Amino acid sequence: MSLKDSGHHFIAIFGGAVAGAEAAHQLSKRGFRVVIFDQALLPYGKIEDGLPKWHAKLRDKEEANIDMKINQPNIRFVPGARLGRDVDFEEILTWGFSAIILATGAWKDRPLPVEGVDEFVDKGLYYQNSFVHWFNHKHEPAYSGPRFEIMDNAIVVGGGLASLDVVKILMIETVQKALQQRGIDVDMFRLEHGINKVLDQHDLSLSDLGLKGCTLFYRRRAIDMPLSPMATDTPEKLEKAQTVRQKILDNFQRKYLFRFRPCCVPVERISKNGRLSGLKFQRTRVEGNKVVGTDEFLEVHTPLVISSIGSIPEMIKGIPSDGNTFSISDTGSCQIDGFDHVFAIGNAVTGKGNINESIKHGKEISEEIMDNFLVWHQEDYENWHRQTAAKVDRDIAKIVAVIEKRKFMPDDVIQSILDKTKKLQENAGFDGDYESWVKRNTPPRLENLPD
Repeated sequence: MSLKDSGHHFIAIFGGAVAGAEAAHQLSKRGFRVVIFDQALLPYGKIEDGLPKWHAKLRDKEEANIDMKINQPNIRFVPGARLGRDVDFEEILTWGFSAIILATGAWKDRPLPVEGVDEFVDKGLYYQNSFVHWFNHKHEPAYSGPRFEIMDNAIVVGGGLASLDVVKILMIETVQKALQQRGIDVDMFRLEHGINKVLDQHDLSLSDLGLKGCTLFYRRRAIDMPLSPMATDTPEKLEKAQTVRQKILDNFQRKYLFRFRPCCVPVERISKNGRLSGLKFQRTRVEGNKVVGTDEFLEVHTPLVISSIGSIPEMIKGIPSDGNTFSISDTGSCQIDGFDHVFAIGNAVTGKGNINESIKHGKEISEEIMDNFLVWHQEDYENWHRQTAAKVDRDIAKIVAVIEKRKFMPDDVIQSILDKTKKLQENAGFDGDYESWVKRNTPPRLENLPD
C-alpha cells in the first residue's frame, strides 16, 4: 500500500499517552489519518497524573515527546472525549473507521479484597490512583478534585513500585508538615532526596517530630517484591534478583523511614463510628511460588488505609471482557474478541500474554545498570517508556497488516468523521491548534525545581 493509498483509511485511537501517541506516530508515518480521543484536556495520562510530581524533569521530557508525536498533519486530537462517557463505543463503530485502537491504559484501582471495605472509601480508605492524582495537582489554584487528609501511622497495602511511591508521599507530607510546625520550611524536592538526610541536618528524628511513620504491608517476602525487571529464569539469576529487591527496599526504608511488614494479607475490616479504623491481617508463608495462609492473625488499628495493589483497565459497555481485562481473540495483534478492526495496546491489555511480554522487555534493560540498582532513576523510567514504544511499534505493524486488507473508506465517510470530530473539539473549546492548546491547559508547575 502506498502512502497515497493509506490516506484512504482513518483510524481512531482512544488514549493519547505513551502507547497511544506512539501508535498515532507510527500510523501517521505510514500515511494513515488518525484521530486521538483523550478523556483529559491533555493527552499525557499517568505521566501527568500518576507519576509523582518530584519527577518534574522526566515528566516534562516525556510530555514533550508525546507532543512531538501528536502534533503532526495527519493526526487530529480530540480532548475531553472519554470512551463510554462522552463517546459511546457502539456509536463509534458506526462512524466507519478502518480500525479502532484502545490505548486507554489502566486507570481503575484493583479492589482491595476485603468484604465490605469499599463502604469506607473516603472514610478511612483511599485508593492509589485518585490519591496520587491529588498529590500531583493539589498545589494548583484551579484544582477542584477530591481532597485527601493525610494522617500519621497510616498503612499501605501493596508491594510494587507504585506502593513505594504512595509510602513516599505519606512520609514526605507528614514530615514536611511536622517540620513546618517547628518553623523549618523544607520543600518536597529536598525531602524526596532523603527524609533521613533532612532530619539529620536538623538533629531530629521521627519521634522528635511526634511521628510514628507509615507501614507497608505485603503478602509475600521482601525478596519477592516486583521492584526490578531482572531475569529470574535460572536459580543464580533468581538469587541475584532477590538480593537486589531486598537492597531496593532497604534503601527506601533508610531514606524515607517507614516500616515494612511482609507476609501479611488483609482479610477483614475493622470499623468504628462509621469509619474504617484498621484491618485484620492473616500471616502467610511462601511455598515455592505460592502464598499460603497460616493460622496466625493480627489486628492493625490505623486512622488511614491506602490500597495500592495495582490498576486494571476500566471496562467499557459494548467491549467484551474477561473478568478485569478486555477479551482478546488474537494475542499477536491484540485484536478484541468479536471485532475484526478493534484492537488494544499498551496498559489497556493486562492479560497473561502481555504481562509476559512486559517481563521480557524488562530483561532487555542493561544488566550493568541492574547490578548496582538501588533506586529508580530517571533513566530507568525512560527505559520503560522506550520499551512500551517498541512494543507498540511491533503491535502497529501487525495491526497495519489487518487494515491493509480492508477496503478504502469513501470520501463521504472521511468527511463525516472530520465533521463529527470537529464538533467534539468545539465542545471542548479546542480550535485545532495543538501547541497553543497545550500551553493554555498545562497546569502551573511547582517552583524551585532542583538543579
